[in-house]
Amino acid sequence: MRALFRLHDFRWLSANMACASVGMMGEVVVLGWLALELTDSPFLVGLAMGARALPLFFVGVPAGVLADRWPRHRLLMLTALGQSVVAAATGVVILAGTLRLPQLLALTLASGTLRGVEHATRQSYAHDVVGGAGLVRGLAVLGLAMRGGWLVGSLGAGVVIAGLGSGAAYLAVAATYIASALALLPVSTPPRVAAPSPASMWRNVVDFAGLLRRDTLLLALMALTAGAEVLGFSHQTLLPSLARDVLKSGPEGLGVLNAARSVGGIVGLLATMHGATGVAGGGGALFLAVLAGFGVSLIGLGAAPYVVGFAGVVLVLVAANALGALTDLLAQSLLQLTSPPELRGRAGGAWVVAIGLAPLGQLQIGALASLLGVSAALAASGLALVGLAGATRRVFPQIRRL
Repeated sequence: MRALFRLHDFRWLSANMACASVGMMGEVVVLGWLALELTDSPFLVGLAMGARALPLFFVGVPAGVLADRWPRHRLLMLTALGQSVVAAATGVVILAGTLRLPQLLALTLASGTLRGVEHATRQSYAHDVVGGAGLVRGLAVLGLAMRGGWLVGSLGAGVVIAGLGSGAAYLAVAATYIASALALLPVSTPPRVAAPSPASMWRNVVDFAGLLRRDTLLLALMALTAGAEVLGFSHQTLLPSLARDVLKSGPEGLGVLNAARSVGGIVGLLATMHGATGVAGGGGALFLAVLAGFGVSLIGLGAAPYVVGFAGVVLVLVAANALGALTDLLAQSLLQLTSPPELRGRAGGAWVVAIGLAPLGQLQIGALASLLGVSAALAASGLALVGLAGATRRVFPQIRRL
């Protein structure tokens, strides 16, 4: 870690990640609470959360092509400024008292499109800055910065919503995105191992689609990443209903639950820091084991409100998101390290495409919660995630050899 932070650009990239993550999680908290207030429906909360992630599926590969062709730190700055504009516009509409669900969905879609470019670009820029040998630790440190930002954003957004309302919370989110853009002003453009392809952007997209058809291992990694997003990370959709309807707490309680997610991510990534020098020779097997553990923790989360109360729910959320953070780290690292240098941006784009399937999970878990209740929906998702890990272990044994 000391070696990483001696890298000038990595220090500023970490600051960018921390500031952007405050805004990112603040936006999640205020969006979930606002959608629940507007609709009083867990399903429509899932729809709103799905609108936030839906663009990722469509922009992932084009975003990766952009990251392979343009200066990556400049793309990160532009996407941060764009998200700031969208968040500020949302806050103004709320304060004017004219916001309706269709407007909220449209603004959330715009923000999600910019976030897709940001996600694909940051992974490949991190690879540029730290190199392949330091990538796992570099991504782990950036993950810690992200979860630290989530912690601040979760608690801060809950306090701002309770004290000043959702409009002010969106304006605060906009300010954090501006700070994340400013953090990248001092960084440089690292030399790339491979020159950008001279082909057109559309040709690059088509060529990458062809690669996915030929490379079943890359496709399997994308499928596992998508499964973790659809079945695992979709549990955040139910946190507003869990806080208000099951645990009988207000926006402050929702902020605490989201903060527990952040703490869990920090715990999980810290656990990898001391021994992680790479993911070769066991990274694939570890990925499948962690994925199954993530599913088991969601089953426990479904039962926790009735067995151990609010404090127990917080602890189970910490454990679930520690495993979720490890899942995310291993997915990003394996995709980057199994891709050639000229495709690193598009490898990040492949990860964005996979997590862009999140709306399917958010809609299904919202619908299950509306029909069967929050606990049953969490348990069903957890069981499906355990089943996915077990089936992949049998169908794609080569993943265990990564």
